[in-house]
Amino acid sequence: MSATVPDSPIIHFLPYQKAWISDQSRFKIGMFTRRGGKTFGAAGEIVDDCIRAEIEGQKTRWTILSRSEQTAKEALDDALKPMTRAYYAVVSGLARRTKPEFVEDEFTVAAHVRELRQGDQVFQVEIPEARYKTQEVHFPGGSRVVALSASPDAARGFGGNLLLDEFAFHADSRRIWGSAYPVAARGRHKIRVISTPNGKGNKFYELMTTQNNGWSKHHVDIYEAVRQGLDVDIDELRAGMADQDAWAQEFELAWLDEASAWLDYDLISACEHPEAGDPSGYQGGLCYVGVDIAARNDLYVIWVLELVGEILVTREIIARRRISFAEQDRLLDDVMARYRVSRLRMDQTGMGEKPVEDARRRYGEFRTEGVLFSVAPKLDMATSLKEHMQDRRLLIPSGDSALRADLHAVKSQVGLTGVRRLVADRDADGHADRFWAAALAVSAADLPAFQVGYEAVEQPVGHNGGHDMFENHAPGWWRTPLGFGSRRVF
Repeated sequence: MSATVPDSPIIHFLPYQKAWISDQSRFKIGMFTRRGGKTFGAAGEIVDDCIRAEIEGQKTRWTILSRSEQTAKEALDDALKPMTRAYYAVVSGLARRTKPEFVEDEFTVAAHVRELRQGDQVFQVEIPEARYKTQEVHFPGGSRVVALSASPDAARGFGGNLLLDEFAFHADSRRIWGSAYPVAARGRHKIRVISTPNGKGNKFYELMTTQNNGWSKHHVDIYEAVRQGLDVDIDELRAGMADQDAWAQEFELAWLDEASAWLDYDLISACEHPEAGDPSGYQGGLCYVGVDIAARNDLYVIWVLELVGEILVTREIIARRRISFAEQDRLLDDVMARYRVSRLRMDQTGMGEKPVEDARRRYGEFRTEGVLFSVAPKLDMATSLKEHMQDRRLLIPSGDSALRADLHAVKSQVGLTGVRRLVADRDADGHADRFWAAALAVSAADLPAFQVGYEAVEQPVGHNGGHDMFENHAPGWWRTPLGFGSRRVF
């Protein structure tokens, strides 16, 4: 039986979707542009297969594994269920069943089953509507479609044919594949894989790029989709994305390396300077401090930048592991006393709430700020850090392999929604804690400076328990709890 793709005034398939549905290869993989209707086309094949099984008095089963429970539900609610209802609405509960001798002319969904004839007779049987559940569609003849959140256990337990939806974004894609493929191979079932790309470190990339692996492959980027009738404005989409890497991956289907660092080693090396990181080089200028709060085995990091002309020079990086909160406070007190800190930014996420509250009380609310590490603030800070390094407006210590590894550890990824996010693999030396301390310090320097007045207090420099670094400054530099030998007046 040769497959012909349905179309109708109710359900319209674009040519590349028809090509997907018509392709009856046992193993089939497709890389499609965002907004191109890949899940819709995949649902078209599943419904078509189930309807054919119903007509022929057989049963088929499909399992859809999506990256999350929500996306699995969307695949059913937004594509498969409406399409099934449309088929039944057009067919009006009638199907024709007989031997599979098909009329060879074109047909539409309204006559999806076409003329199934035995001699001059046409057989018609009335069938009931399919039943719909939250994660399942049950066809009256016993065929069934189930949509689940992807996991190795779900892949191991599926039955029948398999659709891996947005497979490049599945967590543990290799383990899922290792569980799913043997089940399909034993049962001679079909496997369909669809996705936009998500870097090179996943099973989707391997399946799509391996030559002569027995897979039928479909590739439709945004330009080809529009050429074949997709009604979108490419220029408007690109402008709205406002991110060239994200555009290249999501719409042009470029293989961006998901393991590529936000800061590459060449950029890091270009910003290294032998005098950076030495506190004795401090020139007495305004400073900006970033603090990444420690959690369990992570590092507690204080990063101090001094503004020298238009350059932010790293004056000191303090990194400690598994120290008490009291010791963290002592270290930060010492930094605030030794430098003219214009602004302090601290990670306020989770356990950072109390340290930030304490710091605001000790150093003043006007120059102390907590930052909640949600996606948008992290991206803003990381972007500012990268731009300062690209413009060579940030100097960092040289010869520190742990620092270089931490700065290189943060990876850029673009998710299903097209939103870029930054992640770092946890390793033996923390969780990119130095990176985020640097980003906090640079972002502190980006903020407008406060206008603050000062007046001298009683205790002069040189008699403050050993903090004599300001002895050579002009009279009026004094020690107070606010730091750098002065107190705030309003």
